[in-house]
Amino acid sequence: MRLTAARRRGRGRHRGRPLLTDRWREAARTRLTPVQRSLLITWASFGVTFGTVRIITHGIRGGWLPWGNVSVGGEHLHHYDFGIALLACLGLVAVRGDEQAVGHPAVAAAYGCGTALICDEFALLLDLQDVYWAEEGRLSVDVSLGVLSALGVYLTAKPFWHEIGRITRHHVLATAGHRACTAA
Repeated sequence: MRLTAARRRGRGRHRGRPLLTDRWREAARTRLTPVQRSLLITWASFGVTFGTVRIITHGIRGGWLPWGNVSVGGEHLHHYDFGIALLACLGLVAVRGDEQAVGHPAVAAAYGCGTALICDEFALLLDLQDVYWAEEGRLSVDVSLGVLSALGVYLTAKPFWHEIGRITRHHVLATAGHRACTAA
């Protein structure tokens, strides 16, 4: 991710300083190996997908979303079905061995999504019964997978997150200092 010529000339800057997102991108480019980037994207997409699926399923069940369950021929399709299909497709990418595709961020994101779709309905797969809304253990599964996802995102690239924290603190302090000087 290189800065465009327009950004190098000053566009994409705020009052002469690089945008915070540009500085984060640069930290990712310089601080993360390709494997760390792929793992980070995988863990982040797992967490986002898992959380989104939980919200959608609660919305469908609660009736506050405008759509319902997906069915084909009167048969309900569980979201783990889509996860299995997605992982099967990714398996073909891996077996084919196309190096550009294997390390591509889209593959990492799709892997995280597919895994989350399967993990969210793991109890159903384990018992082969639709126990998705059963009280026992549901909260602990949700919390466990959420913590696992957040921990994976952090531990995959710990030095990167420390650098992001340092960059963000410096940016916030510089912005606050600039505002204080212009207000005085």
